[in-house]
Amino acid sequence: MGRARIDAPELLRRAEHALFAALLLVGAGQSWLDGAHLAATVLVTLAVACWYAVGMALSRRAAGPRLAVLWLAVLTALWAALVAVSLSFVWLAFALFLLYRQLLPDRWALPGVALLTAGSITAVGLHRGQLDPAAVLGPVFGAAVAIVSTAVYRRLRRESEARAALVRELTEAQQRLAATERREGILAERERLAREIHDTVAQNLSSIILLLRAARDAADARPQLEIAERAAKGALEDTRRLVRALTPAELAGRPLPEALERVVADLRDFGVQARFVLDGEPCPLPTPVAVALLRVAQGALANVRAHAAADRVVVTLTFQPGAVRVDVADDGVGFDPARPAAGASSGTGLGLSAMSGRLAEVGGTLVVESAPGRGTAISATAPLSAPAEPALEAA
Repeated sequence: MGRARIDAPELLRRAEHALFAALLLVGAGQSWLDGAHLAATVLVTLAVACWYAVGMALSRRAAGPRLAVLWLAVLTALWAALVAVSLSFVWLAFALFLLYRQLLPDRWALPGVALLTAGSITAVGLHRGQLDPAAVLGPVFGAAVAIVSTAVYRRLRRESEARAALVRELTEAQQRLAATERREGILAERERLAREIHDTVAQNLSSIILLLRAARDAADARPQLEIAERAAKGALEDTRRLVRALTPAELAGRPLPEALERVVADLRDFGVQARFVLDGEPCPLPTPVAVALLRVAQGALANVRAHAAADRVVVTLTFQPGAVRVDVADDGVGFDPARPAAGASSGTGLGLSAMSGRLAEVGGTLVVESAPGRGTAISATAPLSAPAEPALEAA
């Protein structure tokens, strides 16, 4: 496994800890070489190291500002004690400059840095008995560097926090997008299933109801019952194929013209004079296109059977350059295409929506021409190559 990436603010914090430890060790080593006040130096040095370790532990626990100020005040007092024992610890003030800038607001940090700078210069003067330019400029330059470096640190921390917030927002957006895609996928699958059920099982069940009604009033009901039995078997087969997501039974092993001929032949069992016409040279069709056109024809014929009260129906399959078209025309009662649900025989208009949706998936168009008392003509066109923008037109 690779190492976890360390961001810039964390790297700076670690560098500051290393700087404090280095300056403390350098001061302790120099005091040891000087040989003055060794016991006091060792004692206070250990106290400073332990107290700094306490501060590191508190920072990991996100201590409050009051506790941080208390810790910094005690650390400053311990540093003053070290400087009183040995001048070698005066440069530890640079680490204190950084801590002041990080832990205190600017209105307190800047005066605190100024006081530490003055205290460092004073300590040098008291230990040496005089002041020179280096004794003054050293602490001043150290304070300036600390102020600039902490300003850079704060900017890096803000950028790091902003980047982390952006990553969180992107992650949440991706999660929302994934959830939306899942919902859209579920809705699309529900719509597909609804169309399949409407165009297959529901139509067969509607036929069975009509046949049973006719058989109830007929002297010899056997023909109607035989047709109803075939319709029930067809509904069962369609249901099984729907569950298994298989090609429609009408297209299994046969081209679209033959499938449409069988659909038209089934309509004759209901006393309608149905005729199939093939125009143009047939060519192999993509399965989605063939399925869409077959379902549109089945839906149109189901509407004829259930609502149109038509005597004659003509289904025409036309192969054109780059497109194929299915036309279904009847001489029934017709309806208003602008309000299909208000048509005769309690139509719902769901069939037209299902037809339009199917054609939209293959880039096709649906044209509906009808008027009350003037019959209905439905034309479904699908491209043979790249799909075009789907449309539903009513005339």
